[in-house]
Amino acid sequence: VKTSSDCKEAKVRDSLYCAASSWALAMAYRRIDDDMGRTHELEHSAIKCMRGILYCYMRQSDTVERFKQDPSPYTCLHSVFNVYTGDEIYPYEKYSHLQIDAVSLFLLYLVEMICSGLQIIYNTDEVSFIQNLVFCVERAYRVPDFGMWERGSKYNNGSTELHSSSVGLAKAALEAINGFNLFGNQGCSWSVIFVDLDAHNRNRQTLSSLLPRESRSHNTDAALLPCISYPAFAVEDDALYTQTLDKIVRKLRGKYGFKRFLRDGYRTANEDKNRRYYRPAEMKLFDGIECEFPIFFIYMMIDGVFRGNQAQVKEYQDLLQAVIFQTYDGHAVIPKYYHVPADFVEAEQKKHGSQKRFPSNSGRDGMLFLWGQALYNIAKLLVDGLISPKDIDPINRYVPRQDQRNVSMRYSNQGPIENDVVIHVALIAESQRLQVFLNTYGIQTQTPQQVEPIQIWPQKELVKAYRFLAVNKKLGLSGRPDRPIYRILGKTVVCYPIVFDLSDFYLSQDVMLLIDDIKNALQFIKQCWKMPGRPLFLVLIREDNIKGSRFNPVLDMLASFKKGNIGGVKVHVDRLQTLISGAVVEQLDFLRVNEAEIPEFKSFEELEMPKHSKVKRQTSTPNASDLEQQPEINIQEWYHKPTHEIMQKFNDCDCLASQAQLASVLLKKEGPDFFKNLKDELERIYRRAGSRKLWSVVRLAASLLTKLVDSLAPSITSILVHGKQVTLGLFGHDEEVISNPLSPGVIKDIIYSKCSPHGEREAVLQQELVIHIGWIISNNPELFSGMLKIRIGWIVQAMKHELEIRAGDMRPQDIYQMSPSDVKQLLLDVLQPQQTGRSWLNRRQIDGSMNRTPLGFYDRVWQILERTRNGIKVAGNHLPQQPTLSDMTMYEMNFSLLVEDTLKNIVLPEYRQIIVELLMVVSIVLERNPELEFQETVDLDRLVKEAFTDFQKDHGRPEKEDMEAFYNTPALGKKGTSSYLTKAVMIQLLQGEVKPSKDDPCSVS
Repeated sequence: VKTSSDCKEAKVRDSLYCAASSWALAMAYRRIDDDMGRTHELEHSAIKCMRGILYCYMRQSDTVERFKQDPSPYTCLHSVFNVYTGDEIYPYEKYSHLQIDAVSLFLLYLVEMICSGLQIIYNTDEVSFIQNLVFCVERAYRVPDFGMWERGSKYNNGSTELHSSSVGLAKAALEAINGFNLFGNQGCSWSVIFVDLDAHNRNRQTLSSLLPRESRSHNTDAALLPCISYPAFAVEDDALYTQTLDKIVRKLRGKYGFKRFLRDGYRTANEDKNRRYYRPAEMKLFDGIECEFPIFFIYMMIDGVFRGNQAQVKEYQDLLQAVIFQTYDGHAVIPKYYHVPADFVEAEQKKHGSQKRFPSNSGRDGMLFLWGQALYNIAKLLVDGLISPKDIDPINRYVPRQDQRNVSMRYSNQGPIENDVVIHVALIAESQRLQVFLNTYGIQTQTPQQVEPIQIWPQKELVKAYRFLAVNKKLGLSGRPDRPIYRILGKTVVCYPIVFDLSDFYLSQDVMLLIDDIKNALQFIKQCWKMPGRPLFLVLIREDNIKGSRFNPVLDMLASFKKGNIGGVKVHVDRLQTLISGAVVEQLDFLRVNEAEIPEFKSFEELEMPKHSKVKRQTSTPNASDLEQQPEINIQEWYHKPTHEIMQKFNDCDCLASQAQLASVLLKKEGPDFFKNLKDELERIYRRAGSRKLWSVVRLAASLLTKLVDSLAPSITSILVHGKQVTLGLFGHDEEVISNPLSPGVIKDIIYSKCSPHGEREAVLQQELVIHIGWIISNNPELFSGMLKIRIGWIVQAMKHELEIRAGDMRPQDIYQMSPSDVKQLLLDVLQPQQTGRSWLNRRQIDGSMNRTPLGFYDRVWQILERTRNGIKVAGNHLPQQPTLSDMTMYEMNFSLLVEDTLKNIVLPEYRQIIVELLMVVSIVLERNPELEFQETVDLDRLVKEAFTDFQKDHGRPEKEDMEAFYNTPALGKKGTSSYLTKAVMIQLLQGEVKPSKDDPCSVS
């Protein structure tokens, strides 16, 4: 669809809305008896447009294949095509093509239209291609794009961002297309689309943690309207919807339409039309003169119709009426935007809303703003009652609150709901002798042979099967990428959950952690299960699980299963054959399409053991003593000895701790090439130390073997989608900041390069913490409030401080010797708000290590910067007033991250906490004294030093003493740290200039 007769460009997004407009009009004509063939013509106009986009997309199937493997702005589908030929127009260097919301909108409208009876998809090749588009959209939560305005970051400098509007449309598209038959009523089983539920859940979590923001640089944005309202209806939480909408209306609504976002320079008089990107500090030029777009009045009208809010419809209808104009034939024309002409800019910037704005040239010279016109048609049809919301939303994207329980959709768009689901559990024993042994304790189990013909698969086999989903050689498409699947059921195959996979990483050796994971998995299913039928959960019991001290906790868990309640979740244990009948069965019929190429799948094998042989229970010891974890040798002595001598000692020595330490010395001396000589020995040490629970040795061996924990990349993604940054690296050393999702290989390189040179065991301990934090933040995000940066090395330091506090005068426990489940519990303890019974030093050490900040902290730093012309300095970092205030706005995430970046060089956690307290003090002093401002750079280190000197004088202490007494002083109260900090701040302020105010009581005339 083009905008005028001489325009060769067709934008995908505009074309989609035009197709939707034709389709909506066809729905209206369907209601008329004698429609004079209009229904057929309009329906086929919509079909032709949708198939035109599909044709353009399918010609880029090689691009789709590249994007699946490596999503980037240079491997994505184009978003503009030649209107006559469907060819690409602009190369990636000249145009911001990566717009996930456009591809998602295509999938969403495709489902809506097919559901209403249109036939758009004709053959298997097209089904395969659409399935591959779904694979691309599934990853929206981790792919920063250019967004709806094609400019990415607000600063328009060519950088991409994660946008709520893109993630929201992707989430809506995935919900709509999951389990949908693209051939409509005539469909067969292989024209059904599959969506990875885990990917959908990540998009849902990402959206709810990003909103009400649009992105890091966009505090709010009108692009959120199509995401939270028509057509996506991506938000099921009423409170979040209202909060997001209120913010958009409050900050962006004007007399002529909505601004796209604050300081948007698009088509303003101050924008340089000859440059694609802006320069630093240029954003300030657009303040208050942003163009206003009437199209968002139309979105608000449609939203009012769907929600039955007539007052809202009337309000926005009246506002729209004032800004549209008519053609000679009496047709309404929607201007694209209203702008402030150059002559009026200065006056408008002095007083916002004071000047008249003028429309863009839509409607003249044959130019039309198609997106606006199309949406206007849909809104008029709805408002005049010619179509109902149901007509243009046949798949129930919008469900009123009161009806949400009654929607019988396969996967509804509701988030977690409180339900009382009973989870069906089948207990599977690894061998017959284990089955006999458990039977003596009253635990009934089945073995893999006893459940035949049902097969039990590990989830990696299911991943292998899904590789054949949408394989298409003609289009050069390879099928589903190798991502883990957490789905429960296949054909006559039951998959056991990923928590029971035998991992090479030592966390699987800690049975307490396994039990915790099982409880968490059941809790997750209870919250999120919304399908008909009962969830089926397979519990796999291995002989290794019941060795030694592992036996009792496992037996207690199995007894809870038998009782029917585990951690507050109702369960029902029965034979697998009995439970299958009530379960949800997924038909993997795509495997039949090319059966010749399908590999052999390996099901879970039963251990062949004599049935009446004894299960060896006592082959494992309880947790090893501290003594066993210590090496027998003095490691420092061995660094200077020759290699052959160290190798001799390594081979002769029986102590696992000593062997691991000697291996470390050898690798440092001889370099990585020597590794192959030691690899097998290290693996032996790793396994033996694991079975004896020598956790310090296990961690050292794992680190020397550069092991990587499963699900590390998804855990980091979980932290990022909650609006946090992650840093990896040792406390007191260089750290690497992660602000976008990365692949496991890249994360492994970062961890080992940053941690291993300074402390080998730290590399694997930090992996443990990332896994735990990823889970905790998804379930208890409130524990991380006030923490914008999750600095893993600093959190390890907080945990070490906690162990020192608990030990008192005794030697503290070594964190590296603790079991993984104890480490997880310690992490949970330090995440809790600080106990009041603690000393102020301890509280500041922990809060500083966790990088916690008080509520409103970053906004207060902004307010300080507004009155500090030379900026703020701390620990060698400078936060300048300009271009910071010109480029950014007070509430945007990027400013908060910049403040954190300024504080990153501070070495002591307790000192960091004092700096945070000082910034709060400065802010309050300025707030109460509006006539004062700083003339010089605010040097925070100098202010703390002056406050400390004052503190020493008051306490009669000699100078140059360490600051421990100061850190241990309460913040408030008489002679609290705040009083000394306030005094230092006031002295610097009063040395500067005092601005006279109008009602200055000191002035005589």
